[in-house]
Amino acid sequence: MSAVRVESAESSVNMPDDGLVRRVKALACTAPIQALEAVKGSLGRVDARPYQMVELALHTIDQVAMAMDFNTGAEHDKVTEQVSHFAAVQAPKQSEEQHREVAEWVLHKLINIGTIDRGFTWQYGRVDGEGTYGLYDFEFKLLVEHSAPDGRVFLRVTDEAINVLVGALDTDVESAQVAAEHKLEYLIKRRRLEDAKLAAEQARYRTVQYGEYLRQYLEATRRDVRTVDWEREVPELLDEALEHIEERCLHENAILSSITAHRDETRDPRRKQQAAELVDIVRDCIRRHMQLQSRLQGAGALFRAEQDRQQFSGPPQRAAIDVFNQVLIPLLGLGVGAAMGPVTDFFRCGLPPVPPAVTSLDTLVGRLLITRSDRSVYAGDVPTPVLRDGAEPPRFSEEEQRRAGELLDFPADESHMLSAVLAEARTYGPAVERLVLHDAVHAFSPALSEAVLRGDPSLLIAVRSPGHIDSPALGGDDFLLSRVRIEDVAGDDGFRNEEFGE
Repeated sequence: MSAVRVESAESSVNMPDDGLVRRVKALACTAPIQALEAVKGSLGRVDARPYQMVELALHTIDQVAMAMDFNTGAEHDKVTEQVSHFAAVQAPKQSEEQHREVAEWVLHKLINIGTIDRGFTWQYGRVDGEGTYGLYDFEFKLLVEHSAPDGRVFLRVTDEAINVLVGALDTDVESAQVAAEHKLEYLIKRRRLEDAKLAAEQARYRTVQYGEYLRQYLEATRRDVRTVDWEREVPELLDEALEHIEERCLHENAILSSITAHRDETRDPRRKQQAAELVDIVRDCIRRHMQLQSRLQGAGALFRAEQDRQQFSGPPQRAAIDVFNQVLIPLLGLGVGAAMGPVTDFFRCGLPPVPPAVTSLDTLVGRLLITRSDRSVYAGDVPTPVLRDGAEPPRFSEEEQRRAGELLDFPADESHMLSAVLAEARTYGPAVERLVLHDAVHAFSPALSEAVLRGDPSLLIAVRSPGHIDSPALGGDDFLLSRVRIEDVAGDDGFRNEEFGE
């Protein structure tokens, strides 16, 4: 019996696990948001420690999702302004300019500005049908930029971003919407308004995602009607969507009546405010359903108009050739003799014709009667080029480097504050002060093994001090500088030369 258990366990490990892949992808979608906390120190001029970047990122995605429509989205400036207000609540001691800079930084990170395709990539593993484990790339985006017909650029959230908000990935939209609204109705009956608000927001996110799916179908139809199955798949989807809207509107109107009555009857100010917020959310869901219904009713007319437009536009005049897959790859598998014929034919057909230099008898006679000009055998004296050293001059001179080395070359038993050493270095110029600071920063985590191999007699070590650097041009925490003998440190860590056989 135990052998059977072991065999079944091994077979289950070698079987593909789609649920595991979905969970890994769900974690991947949250990785860019969680990484904001780790890299918020790169803001530079703004002290980002009081801000909670994960909350700002989720609030940014929320603002973009709520401003989305079928044809438009959220504007950069409005999203930045709304997120800066939320940042001001987190850090009231910071200035308005700092709040706005943090909001813009979070928005740019979610768009992933600075990359070529502005997308995120997460590597995950998967077992195929043959039991082989392989690595694959999961590419996704959270916020994307679209251009409007009037030239403006607006933001839209992707399916992955909506799934990050509601905490699920790869779920059926219809079932998730129904479950969310039944949960909302149950919570309202139980008077758990705080939980009901969260359920109502999740139901609204699902409505936005459902409309985004339909918008993608309509955009694909505008590009090419042949890529969308308008014979069976899309009509079934439209019928299901209309039925979904009808059921949801009846359900949401009943919820709206119940929560409105509770808002008017209760005397608790907090519960009245919670009920009013629920009323606004449910009304927004109903408004979005109405917009979705109007777009669904015009989908058939859009398909017929695009079909007529694309049908009478005519086929392309010349078929495009995939040079890489249709020409290069097959030729690389042939020998030189077999490949010469196809290569010659390709360049003969691919190169444009060259018009002849002489097109008539008059042109030929005129060219023959032209007097040749006497040309010298030599073109003349060749000027001697003037060569210049193109290397950039060193940033620091040898004298400045020597001065900095002397300031940090104090006895091993002495300790000095970095501020005092910088004040003395400032008398020799800002370059010497910059060199001293550079060496002090590297001494914060010195490379002991490299210093032992080089045979250095001592090593500079920096320890963080509670104070700050007193300098008009530099800033940061102050350091306590000291020198230790390499023999003592190497003896404690086991780096003596005798152990290497010397």
